[in-house]
Amino acid sequence: MQQSLYPILKLKPGKEQSVQRYHPWVFSGALASDTSGLTEGALVKVLDSRGKFLAIGHFQIGSIALRLLTFQEEEVNREFWKQKLRLALDLRQQLGFLNREDHNTFRWVHGEGDGMPGLIVDVYDRTLVMQSHSVGFWHIREMIAELLVELFPREVAAVFDKSAHTVPYKAGLNAKDEFLIGSESEVQALEYGDQYQIDLVEGQKTGFFLDQRENRALLARYATGRDVLNTFCYTGGFSVAALRGGAQKVVSVDSSERAVELTRRNVEMNFGAGEVPHEAHKADVFSFIKNIYHEYDLIVLDPPSFGKHRKVLAQALKGYRSLNQRAFEQIRPGGILFTFSCSQPVTKDDFRRAVFTAAAIARRKVRILHQLTQPADHPINIYHPEGEYLKGLVLAVE
Repeated sequence: MQQSLYPILKLKPGKEQSVQRYHPWVFSGALASDTSGLTEGALVKVLDSRGKFLAIGHFQIGSIALRLLTFQEEEVNREFWKQKLRLALDLRQQLGFLNREDHNTFRWVHGEGDGMPGLIVDVYDRTLVMQSHSVGFWHIREMIAELLVELFPREVAAVFDKSAHTVPYKAGLNAKDEFLIGSESEVQALEYGDQYQIDLVEGQKTGFFLDQRENRALLARYATGRDVLNTFCYTGGFSVAALRGGAQKVVSVDSSERAVELTRRNVEMNFGAGEVPHEAHKADVFSFIKNIYHEYDLIVLDPPSFGKHRKVLAQALKGYRSLNQRAFEQIRPGGILFTFSCSQPVTKDDFRRAVFTAAAIARRKVRILHQLTQPADHPINIYHPEGEYLKGLVLAVE
């Protein structure tokens, strides 16, 4: 590879160790080179302080200055990305996500977990949804879309780029959510036989929370004969799972009217418009669970992220303690609590301590039945522990 193919950035002495351990991020404080002339999203070659090659990555403005794409001295071109995408798809094939009759959704690309930091690709039947979390991937989004269509084993109906709210806003890209290929706006997802309406344009994330798939299936096994409260219900995934599992009653709560309507629609899609033991309410969850004393014996706490950065960690942990304490105080004896955190700065130990503190303050006897995480199509790069963002506990409460 030519020495001048990419701009060169050198690291300060001693700052190469994390790269040598294959961590995919380089922070701005580790850079010795001047970056004022670099365009955000540019490919750069990274050298240590003595000029030895380390990696190639995307440059970006911010605390994470580099997202590393390869630790080999090679050209990052169309064939490079095709191979990366093929390897990620091959893994999902091995995991059994393709060609299932009861299932048509999975995550094809999970950022750092698939060696593509800054890129997410989710599959909803024949519709693919991309998200760029870096300027580098946003600039090549059309090429990535073409490769997705080329590699996918079935005919692709649409590729939707949903990056308007994920690409760094300081880059001034004026990014918008748009179809790069096709024009479908709503699709139906099939998850273990259950159907969900996916709103690509207005929905959160890529339209659905695929990372809770196995945890919804687990909840269905606990729901039989129980009175279930699903808080922060969004699309009602846990509500549908509870009803499928034979719950006696299910109540869904979310502060968003749109989420409540989407939950009702998904319940009706799966169980019809007749007598279904389900209610959905638009309400603030913290207020709602203040006055439900012993009304429910299975509660789901799946809130949105309480903190995206380390600087708000203390506030995030306070939120988790408060929420779980209220649930512990209100749940019926013999109840089951499914509680989650999707806040990346909150580690497994942080979350467990927050829940432990909440249980102690509520003075309830609690046992851990399961420790939950994200599913296999959201793999965690062993050199990037920050990728383990989803933490969950299933708790028996006496």
